[in-house]
Amino acid sequence: MRATYEITETIEADLPGNRAARIQRDAVQVRELTEVGFEGPAYELFEDQLLSATWPMLRGMLCEGKLIRIAQKWCKELGRPFWVHPDDFALLRSSSDARDEVLVEVVLRARKSFKRKALVEGGWNPDYKGSRGPSCLTSFFVNQCIWEFRRVYMVWAKDRFEWAEQHVLYDGSEEAAHGNPRLFAPLLEAGHISEPEAAVLSTNFHDILDEQPVLTQAVVHLTIEGYMDSEIAEELHLTHAAVRMRKTRFRNALYGAARERRIWIPEQLHTKAGIRRRSPRGAA
Repeated sequence: MRATYEITETIEADLPGNRAARIQRDAVQVRELTEVGFEGPAYELFEDQLLSATWPMLRGMLCEGKLIRIAQKWCKELGRPFWVHPDDFALLRSSSDARDEVLVEVVLRARKSFKRKALVEGGWNPDYKGSRGPSCLTSFFVNQCIWEFRRVYMVWAKDRFEWAEQHVLYDGSEEAAHGNPRLFAPLLEAGHISEPEAAVLSTNFHDILDEQPVLTQAVVHLTIEGYMDSEIAEELHLTHAAVRMRKTRFRNALYGAARERRIWIPEQLHTKAGIRRRSPRGAA
């Protein structure tokens, strides 16, 4: 497959020494590991060395976007749908924390599948007679990591999206309040939302707000009027933390009402992070 060849050529070009010599050295090592059943200290040392060699390669490929593009090409060749959301693509390229979060899971999965497929079942063959010949164990392992990437990404993307949905109304930060001070008011103005949405907000929204303590109601009303947290705290003689706590409690009350199907939270109430995701999300 073309994607497999691309991975092999990419990795082999960055490895030191002669390709044939690497493959011969790997063949000797596999024979030695076969004698101990791919278990024990000898195999653990081999695995540690393999992971140490491939980790910076994987991080670099993900940072460049190459790992994602090859994974998508591979899936396309196999007829498997695989779509990476542009926000996720940008995050994985820009954030080392996001890359490490994904790659740790990728490597953990690849360790098991590599051991089974390449070694125990003999999937790695130093005498492979294909058009481009055999690859070294390092290339085989990176191939396995890219194969596992699709499944890991699907879970990671779903978790990120569900987390964002849990913070749809307000993230509690002064910065968010300043960036979008009139959080609810525009939705309550005629012409900004459809009649069904207006009906929900003009009934259930205020019903739920009326169920809250008086201070919480005051905090939300001032937020609607465009006040920032520091101004609300000063107006109501509360601490900044108390203002944020009451907003969080009201947000949680709305979440609970949404789960009970007492209220529908429209997209326009989502935070900035949520609004960006207007296109359908999902890995497939």
